[in-house]
Amino acid sequence: MRARLQCEVDVAAPAGVVWDYVTDWPRQGDWIPLTRVENLDEANCLGGRFRAWTGLGVPASGSWVVSLAGAGFWDPMTITAWERSSDGEGRCEVLHLGTVVRGEGEFSVVARGDHASRFTWVEVLVVPGGPLGALGWRAVRPLVERVVDRGLRTMRDRVERETSPGPGPVGGAGGGDGGGSTVGSTGASAG
Repeated sequence: MRARLQCEVDVAAPAGVVWDYVTDWPRQGDWIPLTRVENLDEANCLGGRFRAWTGLGVPASGSWVVSLAGAGFWDPMTITAWERSSDGEGRCEVLHLGTVVRGEGEFSVVARGDHASRFTWVEVLVVPGGPLGALGWRAVRPLVERVVDRGLRTMRDRVERETSPGPGPVGGAGGGDGGGSTVGSTGASAG
């Protein structure tokens, strides 16, 4: 079974700023819960490689680890598409090559004016385990969507705070409170 998950968020910041933030792979640990990312090379072009540790505790060797130091898994990825435009928009596709997470992912940033953009995160994952795995995915999918949406809100708030001009003479300016921004998940599972 393949499952599709799509989440997006509007950000009160230029597309180029959002793109640079979300493709700073090691920085993803600041906004994706329970995640730490390491570049395996430059990881900013076609063929670039990085890996994400998802779990609790200290990352360890091996693909799936349960130890006194923690529990989690490594998700190695290779960039299979990398596109940038002059207005700061971008699209990156990755291939998940791990033993736990397999499938394709995509990040895209679209300008919505000079100082606003939309970030979309799509995953098309291979759900292991046949019918039992499909049942398990249906059970955990709402939780996964909530966790990803929370991460997107965190990313939005951080980017808006970093690009905000700061307090003005009448109580402040810029984003940061999430006003006018939206976060949402969509998607369907395919068998």
